[in-house]
Amino acid sequence: MSALVAGTVMLTALGLFSQLVGFAYRIALSRLVGAETMGLYQLVMPVYSLFMSVTAVGLTVAVSTLSARFSALGDRGAVRQTLRRALACFFAVAIPLGVVTAAGSDPISVYLIGDARTRLGVVLLMPCVLLTGVENLHKHCFYGMGRVGVPAAVETMEQLIRVGAVLTLLIVLRPASGEGKVGAIVSGMVLCEVFSAVTLTVLLRRHWNRETVAPPRHRVTARQLARIALPVGMTSLLGTLLGSANAVLIPARLVAGGMEASKAMASFGVMCGMTLPLLSLPTGFVGALCLVLVPELVRKTEEGDRRGVGRLLGRMLQLTSALLAPAMALLAVIGPTVGQAVYHEPEVGSHITWLAVGMLLSCWQSVLSGALNGMGLQKQGAVNAILSDAVQLAFTVFTVSKWGMGGFAAGFVLSSLVGMGLNLQCVIRAAGLSLRPYRWFGRPLLGAGLVWAWCRLFFRILQDAQFPLMGACGLCAAMGTALYIAAMQAQGCSLKGTFAALKRNMRRTQR
Repeated sequence: MSALVAGTVMLTALGLFSQLVGFAYRIALSRLVGAETMGLYQLVMPVYSLFMSVTAVGLTVAVSTLSARFSALGDRGAVRQTLRRALACFFAVAIPLGVVTAAGSDPISVYLIGDARTRLGVVLLMPCVLLTGVENLHKHCFYGMGRVGVPAAVETMEQLIRVGAVLTLLIVLRPASGEGKVGAIVSGMVLCEVFSAVTLTVLLRRHWNRETVAPPRHRVTARQLARIALPVGMTSLLGTLLGSANAVLIPARLVAGGMEASKAMASFGVMCGMTLPLLSLPTGFVGALCLVLVPELVRKTEEGDRRGVGRLLGRMLQLTSALLAPAMALLAVIGPTVGQAVYHEPEVGSHITWLAVGMLLSCWQSVLSGALNGMGLQKQGAVNAILSDAVQLAFTVFTVSKWGMGGFAAGFVLSSLVGMGLNLQCVIRAAGLSLRPYRWFGRPLLGAGLVWAWCRLFFRILQDAQFPLMGACGLCAAMGTALYIAAMQAQGCSLKGTFAALKRNMRRTQR
């Protein structure tokens, strides 16, 4: 098996494991702190995303891209110089900005976020962001060099440490207020980031110390980093601002529609902290595929092999559809019952069918965005993401007060469709692909529709017969999988053949 296939399989396995751990973590967290505090936590996280957009997102893309480029040229000295320059730029921006943000945490929490109970979480996020920036720069240096195993393993350990640290702090400290609970959650995040930042730094230094590295043949300057980082960082910042505005406005628009403030915060927490994470369980494959293939796309783009790039992208889309379409169909059926059973919240699973459609569209959007990054078209991907976020924000402003969280679900579907469509158009133009909607999307969607209709009927019969929940879910999953494979084969598509074709394409890109 090729290194790329092995890397994809390993990252997919670790990603799915991380998704399961994260799902269990959110179950325990929701039971410890409640839906309203989950909503407060969701309000704090946009500050984290905003800070990362300003300081680190562009630099991580620059480090990954330049590391892949210099590794392909055999200039390991330039790879080391790239990381050093990026760390210096990150600290020059992040430390002053963190001090200012911590000092102004009170007005930020009251006037920008809209809830004073988020102040402690905002203050504690500052050391978390500094550590996360160091971690991500080292992680993307590993990815650029084609070494995916080390950062993937560290990330898995980091998540386990986060779960243990957060839950331990909540149980031991027993904070009574919502602000204290959010502070305990962010404190646990800080502890796990200490582990990952230190571990990745040490491991990368050891990797470099084991080999003789010649002086760099290519000079890496701050201007060279800025040419990649600034466009990506600025567009990411704008997208994060739109996403943050959307998160802050959802509870406010619910209140404007006549809902009580505490109920609005709880509904927001259930939707974004419970239902959407439930749907994201099968999506670990997408991140694994992008992390492994983006550096390879960088290399093939540098070599001018448009045919190889196009062939690989077509298989990526086909495989993403084949795996995620039936998973979303199954979750749309069993998700509400499972979510209510594990979270003990009756609203979990509301609008889940539309949210499942939006999640599938967002997965396509993510894969295509990764492809644009690999082809050096980061700016186009970022602009498309901003337009997608603008659609979501418009739906929040104009529909949530009238339709409740149904307005958010409708916006999620349409915004993901806009982002996916724009990314697809850019990829087809850049790679010279021929649009093949039936092969990439049609066959998997027809099979997934059959799975949804059959499992919906079968699951209802099992529930009426008072069949145990886990047994009913297992039977639906098994029968749905068999039905989906049969439907795909009836349409002339073999999942085994799709995997084999992707493996062959990966091997061609390595030659």
